[in-house]
Formats: sequence, C-alpha cells, structure tokens
Amino acid sequence: MNPLNTPSTVDRRTFLKGVGVSLALPFFDSIGWAAGPHSAKPPVRLAFMYMPHGVIMDQFWPKTQEEFLHSPPPILQSLKPIINQCLMMKGISGVPTAPFGGAPHALELSTWLTARLPDPDSRDRISISISADQIMANYVGAQTLLPSLELATMPQTWKENQEGLHEGYYNHCSFRSPTQPVPAETDPRNVLNRLFGKRGKEGKVTQTNPLDRQMLDRVLGGARDLRRTLGRGDQQKLDEYLDSVRSVERRIAAIETRQQQAALEKNGVAPSKRHANDSAPIEVKIPEGDKRSEYMQVMCDLTILAFQTDTTRVSTYISSRPNGASYPELGFSDQHHSQTHYGSDQEMIRKVAAINKLNVDQFAYMVTKMNGLKEGDGTLLDHSIMMWGSGLEDGDQHRRENLPFIIAGKGGGSLRTGRFLSNVRGNQGDLLSTLLSCAGVPLDRPIGIATQQITDMKA
Repeated sequence: MNPLNTPSTVDRRTFLKGVGVSLALPFFDSIGWAAGPHSAKPPVRLAFMYMPHGVIMDQFWPKTQEEFLHSPPPILQSLKPIINQCLMMKGISGVPTAPFGGAPHALELSTWLTARLPDPDSRDRISISISADQIMANYVGAQTLLPSLELATMPQTWKENQEGLHEGYYNHCSFRSPTQPVPAETDPRNVLNRLFGKRGKEGKVTQTNPLDRQMLDRVLGGARDLRRTLGRGDQQKLDEYLDSVRSVERRIAAIETRQQQAALEKNGVAPSKRHANDSAPIEVKIPEGDKRSEYMQVMCDLTILAFQTDTTRVSTYISSRPNGASYPELGFSDQHHSQTHYGSDQEMIRKVAAINKLNVDQFAYMVTKMNGLKEGDGTLLDHSIMMWGSGLEDGDQHRRENLPFIIAGKGGGSLRTGRFLSNVRGNQGDLLSTLLSCAGVPLDRPIGIATQQITDMKA
C-alpha cells in the first residue's frame, strides 16, 4: 500500500460494493484521477439548465460591472454570495428565425444547444443537428458510467405544430444526432437508480429501493474499510458525501409520500383510514399542486452527486418546457407562458419576474452547494462550467438579440469569472463553441451558426 503522502492513482469508476450495489466515489486528495495519461487533475464538467420564455430584462441585466458585483438586479440576488464565481455577457444573439417566424416556442428550446434551425424541408420530422452537450458526451462519455445525464421537471409530451414543425422541437434541447432527440428523465427516483442503483447481470440497473437502510448500511461498511487508507481530510469528505446521498434519498422519499397520500385522498381514502399496508399507487407523477421548486432542487442535487462521483461529466436540465408550467409557491396559479405577453401590464410583469427569480434561485442553490464541496486544489464548482439560460430574450416580443445566460464555475481555470461583459459580439453558437473549448473538447467544425470563439470569456 502506498503511504498516504504518496498519491495513488485509481480508475474513477472505483466503487464501494455490497450486496450487488455500486456507489461511485468522490475525488480524494490522496487518490489521483485516472482520466488520462499523467493526469491527476479533476476533469471539467459541463451542465446546462434551461428556462423558457426569456426574462424581464430591466430586472435581469446589470447596468455596470460594479452593480453586477455589489448590487445585482432583483432576479440575480440569490447569486450575490458567489457572484465572483459567475460570468455574464450581454450581446449573445440567438439563431435568426426565418423562415420559421411563427414558431418561437419550438425554436427557443430546440436551437438552444444546437445553434441551428430545423431543416425547413423536413418540418414533420426531427432534422436539426447534434447538440453541444452530446458533442461533449461523445468526447468524454466513454470515461464515465453514464455518457450524459438529461433531466426535466415536466414530461416531454407537449403537442403543438407551429409552422408545421414536429412536436419534438417543443420538448427537447438534447439531440444525439440530427434526427435523434435524447429523452429526459422526470422522475427523481429513476435518476437515483441510474446513478446509484442496484445492478444485475450485464451491469443493467434493476429496480431497487435506494432507501433500503440495510442495503446502504452494508455499503457504508465498505466505506469503513476504505476510510482506513485515507487521510483525515479525505475521511471527512467521504462522510460528507455519504451524508449527502442520504439527504437526497430522504427528500425524494418525502415527496413520494406526499404523492401517495394525495392519490389516496383523490380516491376517497381519508387520512384517518390509511394503514401501513395500504398499497401505493402503481404510477407516481409530479403533482401539479406541489412546489415545483422542491423537484427542481432534487434534480439539482442529483446533478451535483453525478458530477461529484464522476458518474457523468455532462448534464442537461430542462426546468420547464415552453407552455404549461406554473409555480404555486409564488402565490398565484397563472401559467408561465400566459403571463409573458404582458405588454404594459405591471402585474403580469411582476409575476414573470417572480418566476424568473425562482428559476435563477434554483441555479444559485446548485452552484452555491457545488462551491462548498472541496475537490482537489479547489471546489467542485471550480472544476465545472454551469450554464443557466433561456432561448428567448423576452417572452412578450419573442426577441433573440440578447439571450440571457449566466455562467458559473471556472472550468478548471479556463474561464475568468466575477465579470459582467456588457458589449459582447457573438451568437449562441459562438458561446457553445467557446464553452466546449474551455471544457477541453476539440471541435472539428463550428457549432451551428458559430463563426468564432469568444476569447473575452477565457482566463
């Protein structure tokens, strides 16, 4: 055994094992990465988090660098504690919409990571371009258990055909190929099984209950054996990591319990008549009346765990699709889209701003938590590139000249954060190409309409 002061190198897909359960490990200072030749530096992770319908611009864009750092606009307030880890740029334009001027909502999501319009000669079927997340997954995916992770809060089932475009354009931003959209997982239980589930023959995930304390306790027994070989700092990190797994499991269990109770009450079973042996509903869906932010935070936590354990290095999260989302925790039931054509209606503007802020708050929750997780010579956020944004500038006029983006994380030292660049000249293809370059992905062609990389972003 190597002395603790001599870093050993192991495959990052080393697992704690017990009764057929695998649990990927976080990065330890005393164990090097085996991601590539002579590499002991944590890899760069790349994540995208999407919100439709744009923002209330005068409550989103800072006026100056000074305001950005010390008094961010209302929608950005939750980012203030880690604003020095963030980068904003005004002037990133979207893909020109012609000849699809009447299809803003099909285009806002489908072009977000492709930076390309659908094929106008094949409107009734998917024909667009591979998306940026899948370009990276093709490059780094073989080094991790999952090539990429696609998440969504709402089912990808919206049916609409503006300009004759296939309904899949309303529901997907990830495309494995020009004709293959990548489905997103909406059930946090299924995500947890994919990341940490019990594996049967041929490594396939079998249905298991990650809340089984006996199962996890046996895995923890394996953790105790590993702990003996780690330094004190890594021992603490292992404890914190396993605690975070427990925390996510408890939160998912609480949500599922509420879902089961609501389903029983809907079928006339009063709370006082429930018994421990009552059957749970055979299908669990996200309840429309529950707090959307709770589901968003669980998905954010699962993204963090996937990155922390190197289970994947690429994640995409559609926090809501165009049309249909509401946020009852904000005190009103109006759907997001219905409020975005606000004109001069101040109450509708107030509601859209509140929805914008709630979505940015969830992004802030995720990146703030990542900033508190030590990894290597920095934090998990230091070794990640996290992008939040929308495919429209605003939902009222469907403009796309200044798409809203927030970048968090230093990308392993490739990005210079703590800045607001107010006069950038570029398009979303340029932005995506630059982010992939910062993540270490070589590109043999531009992404979509890209013509350059945005060098001002880089360190």
